[in-house]
Amino acid sequence: MITETINIPRIYTAIAEWMACLAIGITLPKKVSNIKFAMISIFILVLQCVLLEVTENISIYLWIPIMVLAVLLMYIFFYLLCDIPRKNNLYYTGKAFLTAEFIASLEWQIAYFFDNNVSRNLIWHIAILVIIYSAMFFLLVYLEKKMRTSYFVYEISIKELISISLIVIAIFAFSNLSFIIPNTPFSGSEVMNIFNVRTLVDFGGVAILYAYQSRVFELQVEKELVSINKVLQSQYDNYRNYSESIDLINLKYHDLKHQIAGLRAEMSQEKREKWIDSMEKELQGFQPEIQTGNYILDRLILSKLNICNNQKIKFTCVVDGKQLSFMNVADICNIFGNALDNAIENVSLIEEEKRIIHMQVFAQSALLYISISNYCEHEIKVKNGFPISRKVDKVNHGFGMKSINYIVNKYNGNMSFGVEKDMFEIKMLIPIQQTSEK
Repeated sequence: MITETINIPRIYTAIAEWMACLAIGITLPKKVSNIKFAMISIFILVLQCVLLEVTENISIYLWIPIMVLAVLLMYIFFYLLCDIPRKNNLYYTGKAFLTAEFIASLEWQIAYFFDNNVSRNLIWHIAILVIIYSAMFFLLVYLEKKMRTSYFVYEISIKELISISLIVIAIFAFSNLSFIIPNTPFSGSEVMNIFNVRTLVDFGGVAILYAYQSRVFELQVEKELVSINKVLQSQYDNYRNYSESIDLINLKYHDLKHQIAGLRAEMSQEKREKWIDSMEKELQGFQPEIQTGNYILDRLILSKLNICNNQKIKFTCVVDGKQLSFMNVADICNIFGNALDNAIENVSLIEEEKRIIHMQVFAQSALLYISISNYCEHEIKVKNGFPISRKVDKVNHGFGMKSINYIVNKYNGNMSFGVEKDMFEIKMLIPIQQTSEK
């Protein structure tokens, strides 16, 4: 039977549950404004306190259903306030619940220790409560922020959710075994033993969850980096292949110019002249006309211009390529290759007169400004801070923007995107480095 001495006050448990949800919730993407977030979270706190307070003296057989209702309120907290997948809501609910059990148990064990060794003082109890809960709240926020990656929110799988749920249920059941069924080989017989079992088991459960989450996040980051590196290597390989093709075309162009000159000297027929003129006119299309000041970018733009011409896409650019001199060749290929590929892919799906792409590159106050914009008439859906790929196979696509962001961060810059007046635009600001990183 749960005695009054070792039973945690219900309102303490309610506050711990709400506080754990709040600490985790403020580190996650939000569905509502900060004001609405505060108002709804306070309302849930009131409901949590009322639920556990009015049911404090219920039968032990009804205790589990009440705890289920308390967990449901915690789920509602994440569902209403946090913009994450539903499976993640369940995961964070379980973690918040187990964390709250540990915090409430730790605080009450410390309060009980000083209560028996100092005095029964309400102010002293409140002081311990504030100190322990505040310290655990800030520690929890720190751990959640440190664990969260900068560019994605991990979406948990069904298998992982089941595993985590079983861990939470097992830890909760074992930590409260002495309260529900005192006469078992695993139940404590003395007050401090019961406290120690409950607190240490809850702590072990929280540690397991954080270790599990940390490892899963590491695996996900590794998987994403592998995919990003494949995209980066692909863009660089495309540049090298096209560069070699351009060299062959230029060589052929010069050879043909000499051949045409020889033909003109030897033949005077009017028909031959027309054929030669036509041949020369066709060859002019192979002559490089893009001169941005950066050899790599010139070749890259030329490769994309061929695609634009075939797709009847109007491409314009105002580029000071000399400002890219501090950047690695592969990085230049990947930033512009991925951005232009995304733009071409999107405008090729709309009517011809709206197929517009514009690119700008220039220096502004020791910052390199890069902008690639294209006409966009559909809603851009965002997940984990990046646009969702419109391709059917979303698992193996959508890494272009992530790879751009990865490179921009490498140079201590920042990237943003958005739609304004039917134009989707990617903007990058990168500090110009004085020494070359090539």
